[in-house]
Amino acid sequence: MHDEFTTFALIMGLAAVAGLVANRLRQPLIVALIAVGVLAGPAGLGWVSGGDELELLARLGIALLLFLVGLKLDVHLIRTTGPVALATGLGQVAFTSGIGFLIALGLGMSATTALYVAVALTFSSTIIIVKLLSDKRELDQLHGRIAVGFLVVQDIVVVLVMIVLSAFGGGPGESLASEVALVLAKGGAFLGGLFVFARYLLPPALNWAARSQELLSLFAVAWATALAAVSEHLGFSVEVGAFLAGVAVASTPYRDAAGARLVGLRDFLLLFFFLDLGARLEFSDAATQLGNAAVLSLFVLVGNPLIVLVIMGAMRYPARVSFLAGLTVAQISEFSLILATLGLALGHIDDSTVALITVVGLVTIGLSTYMILYSHQLFDRLAPVLRRFEARTTRPLPEDVGGGYDVIVYGLGRYGSHVVAALRRAGQRVLAVDFDPRVVSDQGPSATKGGTGDGTTEGGVVFGDAEDLDFLETLPLASAAWVVSTIPSAPASLALLHGLRHHGYQGRVALTALNEHDAQRYAELGADVVLRPFAVAADATCDLLGLGVGAPAGGLSPPPDGPEPDPSPS
Repeated sequence: MHDEFTTFALIMGLAAVAGLVANRLRQPLIVALIAVGVLAGPAGLGWVSGGDELELLARLGIALLLFLVGLKLDVHLIRTTGPVALATGLGQVAFTSGIGFLIALGLGMSATTALYVAVALTFSSTIIIVKLLSDKRELDQLHGRIAVGFLVVQDIVVVLVMIVLSAFGGGPGESLASEVALVLAKGGAFLGGLFVFARYLLPPALNWAARSQELLSLFAVAWATALAAVSEHLGFSVEVGAFLAGVAVASTPYRDAAGARLVGLRDFLLLFFFLDLGARLEFSDAATQLGNAAVLSLFVLVGNPLIVLVIMGAMRYPARVSFLAGLTVAQISEFSLILATLGLALGHIDDSTVALITVVGLVTIGLSTYMILYSHQLFDRLAPVLRRFEARTTRPLPEDVGGGYDVIVYGLGRYGSHVVAALRRAGQRVLAVDFDPRVVSDQGPSATKGGTGDGTTEGGVVFGDAEDLDFLETLPLASAAWVVSTIPSAPASLALLHGLRHHGYQGRVALTALNEHDAQRYAELGADVVLRPFAVAADATCDLLGLGVGAPAGGLSPPPDGPEPDPSPS
């Protein structure tokens, strides 16, 4: 038996070797770390168990991950993605729990066991999904924001579900209504206290801590873990508390500085979460549950994304966005293993049910990781089938302004909205196209009624996807001299260029590229102009500083009048 430090060193060495092998084989690191956890856990070498210090480090990693997610939260994002996150989150929970319960009954389980299994299949792993989306740099994309939204909804629902299941098998003296009321009261008090603290005490504390970068990092970790601990003490999860801690700091000037310094620590501590997850997996009766596990795993991998696809399609989101968001619920959560352990301790389920949930967890986490990592390639293969779930918009085009539009602009993000505004100020009649129904709903009415509210020329805003070739038939291409895409996605840009040529568009096309490779590719395929927002912004910055080509040497020139350029892509 090794001492604790030697055991820790052995586990880290094993994790490093597994990570190198996974990287060489182009496999996801998460699966390799879970496998190391299984090997080092009770089912393997027995180096660690669920009660070791590994769990503490894992929980610290969870707290920091959700804290950093909360740091990026924008109130505007809550307003734009809140309705779809709520509808999708609750819809997926209701679908999975209801259908999962019926499937479990059909497999011969008792009502109590079927209920535990159904709930275990319901919740997805916020930790794994956020880590994968962060690694792919998709957290800030539309499907990433929606996914984080409905995962937070799931984390809130899981608290109430735990209460319901505990009362389901409890004694007759227990009152479910009083338990739920107590949780709601605790939640209200928690949010109220956090609001007061964040409003009056947190800003001066951050101002004091920011005098030293090291102290700011220490304060951020202390704040995240303290609020996570309070949340857990009140009966909520560590994730909820840490997430709210990040939200509280997100409105301060120190969000970026604090976040940047904690990324490395987060990634290191998350290693222990996945190791701990693997160590907790129980395979004692797994061999007898393989058939049932295969059925339930297939249901999670296919059924959960399908319901998200249907709900978001009904809310007029494009098939690509719905599919990419739906893949994030194609696995079960670490909460599922906690739930199984709770049910076993209460005597509601037996070891075979715990083994069943464990196998389903391992299968769905492993396969969904690959599905998310290769989500875009998967969509390209399934696009003809998936687009059948895409609701066709019934929003008509705005009435033509003077016989049509001069420019059609795809994308109303940070970069695209500035382009549209500048074109309208220049007197161009602009039709803007965006694939976010909330953006269209917010900006469409003002545009179609004759203006943008800032004295600019009239224009319109319609819902559409750059990769939908059929949508091009509804656009006034004959009158438009330009079609401009401010979308930095290469697949979307190439699909749009192909579609325009397919429909015989005779005007000029401008595409946006964020790197030289894409820029050259667009030019070779016939784009008339390639927009390089970062390159243009860099040149404009040099001119503003008086350090550009032709600027006088020695000293800075005063900035010219007018707004500064926004280099952010759509």
